[in-house]
Amino acid sequence: MSSVSIKGLSKRFSGKPPTIAIDDLELEIAPGEFLVLLGPSGCGKTTTLRCLAGLETADIGSIAFGDKAVFDAARHLNVSPNKRGIGMVFQSYALWPHMTVRKNVAYPLRARKIKGKQASEWIEEVARLVDTANLLDRYPAQLSGGQQQRVALSRGLVARPELVLFDEPLSNLDARLRELVRTEIYELHQRLKFTAVYVTHDQVEALALGDRLAIMRSGALEQLGTPDEIFEEPASEYVADFIGMSNRLVFERLEQGWTYEGEPLDGDMSWLQTSSPTLTARTRSEDVHLAPPGTAAEWPQTVNLPASVVASEFGGRHLDVVVTIGGTRVQSRIPAGERGGWARGLEAGQQVVASLRFRDLALYDESGALLSSAGRRVAVAS
Repeated sequence: MSSVSIKGLSKRFSGKPPTIAIDDLELEIAPGEFLVLLGPSGCGKTTTLRCLAGLETADIGSIAFGDKAVFDAARHLNVSPNKRGIGMVFQSYALWPHMTVRKNVAYPLRARKIKGKQASEWIEEVARLVDTANLLDRYPAQLSGGQQQRVALSRGLVARPELVLFDEPLSNLDARLRELVRTEIYELHQRLKFTAVYVTHDQVEALALGDRLAIMRSGALEQLGTPDEIFEEPASEYVADFIGMSNRLVFERLEQGWTYEGEPLDGDMSWLQTSSPTLTARTRSEDVHLAPPGTAAEWPQTVNLPASVVASEFGGRHLDVVVTIGGTRVQSRIPAGERGGWARGLEAGQQVVASLRFRDLALYDESGALLSSAGRRVAVAS
């Protein structure tokens, strides 16, 4: 296992205008930690990974694996990728079609001059770990997408690297295979305890795999924390939106108290202690509860808003319902209930009540700071 230390790393791509891919990035990764770099396209996560691998050269800063510096712009030090002792698993599998699986997996061992019996033993061992032992004498064209990704995973692990880099390895797989291979990666990390840096734009993957998540924006860290911390206390609206809180409502304080689009809120807001004149609420679709008009809220500290159904899609055990609350479209996911029940009969134009529990909301004051359930600003670790 190796720690990773990134200090003051910056990378700019020339153009009109120039693009800042990494902006003074500071990041420490503990030995054996599984760190996920999460964010949309263009946020700098892949460029950061490629700098760790030595496939891109940063303009400023330094990178060290343990006590070994692999890049230092000030010292003009830049260790080549094949000498950094890393494993890498690519999005595109990157298997040589003219080589058998065995030879594909063996390639990193050849680069490290590990041959003979030891090489054979390591290949057989990693093949058993990722369930590819029966594929070793096949060619990539004879494999399914899931099998090819397992081979790519074998190749990334075969040389027993202390650091493994994953570049969106599941994005080319269908939904069922993504879940399967994701679980296999998790189990492998639990067993082998390698240090990992994993790039993805998928929040489900990030929450499932990461010991910590680094949410990136414009080449810098927007928030760094455990999956639980980021899920429960997204530091900004940018983070909230990216981890699934896509619904956005703005409350305003007027003389009569808290309002939504000029109408008083139906709910107890006395607990909310903030001087901000506006609050922005972010929430997930499963936390927008729908009920017939006149239904009393089941929970304390709940706001009830009149809503109109736009569309309702059947999803088996749940319904995905789009409603309008005032002038805002809101996504809701509710239990489908029994056949013939109220929920399954929802139709466009039907009036409902949308109930939001404040404990399920991320609330941001006028400055964009996250408030706790008691109305106080949250100190978010970074």
